[in-house]
Amino acid sequence: MPQRPKNVLIALGWYDHRLLQGIAAYATEHHWHLAAHSIIHEKVIPWGWNGDGVLAWLASGEDLVQFVLSLKKPTVDFSLRRPHLPFAHVVQDHAKTGQLVAEHFLERGLKRFCFYSDTENWSQVERGESFTQELARRGHECMWLRWEQQDARSAPNEWLRRRDWLLGFLKKSPKPLAVFAANGTLALEVRELCEAEGLHVPSEVAIVGIDDYLLSVGATSKTISGVDTNLERQGYEGAALLDRMMEGEKRPPKPIRIPPAGVITRMSSDVLAVDHEGVVNALRYIDENYADPIGVDEVAEAACMSRRGLHQAFCEYVGCAPGEKIRSTRIQAAKRMLAESDAKIEVISRRCGYPNLNTFFAAFRKVAGTTPAEYRKTTRQSP
Repeated sequence: MPQRPKNVLIALGWYDHRLLQGIAAYATEHHWHLAAHSIIHEKVIPWGWNGDGVLAWLASGEDLVQFVLSLKKPTVDFSLRRPHLPFAHVVQDHAKTGQLVAEHFLERGLKRFCFYSDTENWSQVERGESFTQELARRGHECMWLRWEQQDARSAPNEWLRRRDWLLGFLKKSPKPLAVFAANGTLALEVRELCEAEGLHVPSEVAIVGIDDYLLSVGATSKTISGVDTNLERQGYEGAALLDRMMEGEKRPPKPIRIPPAGVITRMSSDVLAVDHEGVVNALRYIDENYADPIGVDEVAEAACMSRRGLHQAFCEYVGCAPGEKIRSTRIQAAKRMLAESDAKIEVISRRCGYPNLNTFFAAFRKVAGTTPAEYRKTTRQSP
């Protein structure tokens, strides 16, 4: 007789479609039945459900915790908010995330750093501690900017007060400043305040946040670099562990940590920190005007330098000629648009400063080693 498919309940106190994609991939491969009463969007607890195992995210909600405990089934918790519970844990490697962001900033020559958080959530604390420790190991200090949230009833103007407090810090801090925001919402907040105050991102304030799906809000030209926390892999590995536990394997004594997939570099941290004022002005001009038909002469004028002097300074401080930097900036922008939007290639070509498709195709192939269409296809394939 064919074996009965395993009946698994998903009980998420926090929802993310990428985690579910990882779970669904494993469930499909192993012919699981995912319970129809799974808790994903609406928190309606299915008291009385009886199956084989549970995949949970028990970050909040005591009623959900008590329900999962009452089931007495093999359970994998994707959160570490309640490490005392008798469940296996498959969680993000927040320490590795902090290290990756520190390396990302240091590779760009940045020397002033800040970590911005707004809760004592265990994930934010682990990210901040790792980020500051890695920088200290490399000989750099880091300011930890903490906003202590208050009860909304006692502090109705908390949002405005926090923005004033954060803006004051950004304005007075020596530049360039590298800001690692503890989550995607905080990264967007930093970006908005910089725009409102006229602080240039990334040459004055470079920003990296968390979770790419939050950071792509808005125009492509204003996107923020973010850590891909590898939630698909977390969901897949959590499901695989639950499968083994449902077969009798004991739960591991320590949490299983899933490392991030990497830092997705966008315009908010796509910067090279240099100590040459003319080069800084030139880089800023390229960053703000690459979509227009600019050339080296316009860049030299913006930098208040001669064409020859600009070329020499770029070779010394940037490692390439000004014309090469214009081309690489345009192609990097094109890559982002190809990966993140459904815009037609000819539209992307114009948005990146190319007057016709032939010129764009030739430049793209020279830098990326492939065509725009093939690049889009490759980057959108499932991991």
